[in-house]
Parts: sequence; C-alpha cells; structure tokens
Amino acid sequence: MHDIRAIRENPDAFDAALARRCDAALSSAILALDSERRGKIQAAEAAQAEQNAASKDVGAAKAKGDDAEFERLRALVSEKKAEVAAMQTEAKELDAKLTDMLARIPNIPADDVPDGADEAGNIEIKRWGDVPSFAFTPREHNDLDSVAASMDFETAAKTSGARFVMLKRGVARIHRALAQFMLDTHVDENGLTEVNSPVLVRDDAMYGTDKLPKFGEDSYRTTDGMWLVPTSEVPLTYTVANDTLEASDLPRRMTSHTLCFRSEAGSAGRDTTGMLRQHQFEKVEMVTICTPDTALGEHDRMTKCAEAILEALEIPYRTIVLCTGDMGFGSQKTHDIEAWLPGQNRYREISSVSTCGQFQARRMNARFKAAGGKPEFVATLNGSGLAIGRCLIAVVENGQNADGSVDLPAVLHRYLGGKTRISAAGDLE
Repeated sequence: MHDIRAIRENPDAFDAALARRCDAALSSAILALDSERRGKIQAAEAAQAEQNAASKDVGAAKAKGDDAEFERLRALVSEKKAEVAAMQTEAKELDAKLTDMLARIPNIPADDVPDGADEAGNIEIKRWGDVPSFAFTPREHNDLDSVAASMDFETAAKTSGARFVMLKRGVARIHRALAQFMLDTHVDENGLTEVNSPVLVRDDAMYGTDKLPKFGEDSYRTTDGMWLVPTSEVPLTYTVANDTLEASDLPRRMTSHTLCFRSEAGSAGRDTTGMLRQHQFEKVEMVTICTPDTALGEHDRMTKCAEAILEALEIPYRTIVLCTGDMGFGSQKTHDIEAWLPGQNRYREISSVSTCGQFQARRMNARFKAAGGKPEFVATLNGSGLAIGRCLIAVVENGQNADGSVDLPAVLHRYLGGKTRISAAGDLE
C-alpha cells in the first residue's frame, strides 16, 4: 500500500517511479479522488457544526416561547443531521474506492534496481559452481529411469488432475530429506526461528501481504472463504499485523516448511511436463520483519542464506537482480537465484528473495517504536529457502549418470540413513 501523503507531497516522483515499472502515471487520478473524499469530509464537518449550533439554539427558542423559531431550528437540526449522514456515507464510499485504487498499484522500486521492461533487463550479480560436463546427453528429471519410476504423474492426474505428482519410494524420501536439511540449516546455522504455520488463511492475511485483490485468480479459495496459502510468506508475515513492536525486538527472522498452492492461472502452456510447475508444492520459506533502515542489509543476508543451501548441495547457480519491469508486485528489490538444470541446459529459478519495504506493513498496520520515538511501519522481507520440488529436480539432474542412476550430495547422506545414490532401478543404496 502506498502512503497518500507522499503522493500529495510529490506526485511527479510517484509517477516517475511507476514509469520505471513501465506503468502509466496515476497521481492525477489518485489526487482527484483524494480531493473529492477530503471535500466530503470537510463538508460533513461543516454541516455537523451547523447541526450542533442549531441544537443549542432550539432550547433557547423553546424557553422564549418562540414557537416559529423553535420549529425552524428543529427542522434545521433534522436537515443537517440527514446531510451529515449522507456526506459521511459518500466519504466512506470514496475512501473505500481510494483504498482499492492504491491497493492495486505495485510497490515503488528501490533506487539501485536496474531499469528494464522485462527479464532481458535483469542483471547477473553472482555465479557459483562449475556447470557439470557429461560424457552423455543429460536427461531431464522425469526422463531419468531411476526417478521416473517414483515420480507418478499418471496416478496424480487420476486423483487430482494436471500439474500434480505423487512421489514414491526413494524419491519421496529425498524430497523429505531436502526439507529437513533446509530447516536444520536455517535454524542451526542461520539463526531463524522455525514456525509450523497454517496453510489456510483469511482474507485479511492475503490482503495484508498484497496477494489480494490483484492475485486472487492465482490462488485457491475454499467453500467457506478461506484461502490456501501460495507460500508461508502469508501467515509468517501476517503474524505482526496490527501490532506495535519494540525496536529492540527486531529483526524477527522466521522459517517454515509448508505445502503451497497456486492455480498458476497466468502460466498456461508453460512447463507442462515434469514437476517444475505444480499446483501443489512444498517450500521452505524465510521471512524477516525489521526496521526500514536495516531492510537492504537483511535482503543481502537472506540471499546468502538461500545461496548457501545450493552450495552445500553442490548445485551450480547464478544470482540475478530483477529489473523494474520484471519484479513482483509487492517488491522493492528482488534477487532471483537460478539453479543449473543439465536436462534443460539452462538456469531456472529456485529462489526469489524480496524486500518489500513498508509496502505490506502499511496494508496490515504493522508498526514498531524505538525508545522515545513515534510508531512507524516495519519493513518486511520474504524469500524461498528453497523450493523443495525444484531443488529435487536440480539434485537429480546434476547427479545423474549415464545408466540413469543418480549420485546424491554428501550433506543428504545422514538424512537418508547413509544411502548415497539412487540406483537405475529407483532404489536408494
């Protein structure tokens, strides 16, 4: 959510920031609606004052026995009362319209975010690991003999439809091991607090974390009006809604492993094979609540936490900073981390780490107060640490052998009872 006062003070700067996102100027429409709203409020206040004054004079006219004046004033009070009610209703309707308009406008990009219209404007800022060289043509994860036997899309389609998968046997265990490894790393090494969060949330939580109203079609809603979370960013971030925290209690750094649900309404025809893009998936999420002045430092920290997971798994990756035209709706600045997938011969996104500034906090009224200071909005950040299914893909594709077997990263061995590979037959051994 945007601060209407900032738009009033510098509408040209607001429009210039939207232009960086390749969006049209909106300050004139916003300020016109704001002016109309404020006018109704002022008119209602003036009418209220007239009503109050007339109410005082009614008694005096009655005491004097001036029946005509008494009736005139009583009628005036009634008229002004109705006028006040009507103008207050109009003001509320205009306020709701203004709030809805502001809620649909994306966040302002940070100054150091590169300008660009689309992904072509993204800039690589880091590359780690050597892309593996194979003496054979590497295959995609779903074409590997060892994996395909335990990655059942047909049965999942029978029970749930397209873009679902049933993982079985060793592959299911590796998937579970990856989640455990990520959580242990974030808690024990990165100092994050583990939270077991709900996957069903209310409208307020989705709105407060900028998923509504704009992205309702990309999410699943239950028959009783609850929402299945697109990521645990929603419940973790919303934990501070309507709170005023002590500055000394910040930053709050959290992590959670949850099921995630996305209808992927805007991705028709993309990644239809394999398990790269699913309606239901699992992710280990990172969320930070901090003061605005520390947000960019926290952003770099969270990026490194995600990168370290891939390094421990020995998966080559690159980190890019998204340009203004490719950033997410609520982001001020985003780092995408892309893992190397030999089967596709390209890097693919496995983590997105974003700082939202005070954008979400303003929507959910989350504040902090320094000693002796006035309350102000917190800053919020979120990032994948990592997407488990995509990490599974990267692990098996980078560890594949000519016979279809897969060698597994050493850090996972202890989570697999000492097993080190998947045989061509699909067994852990």
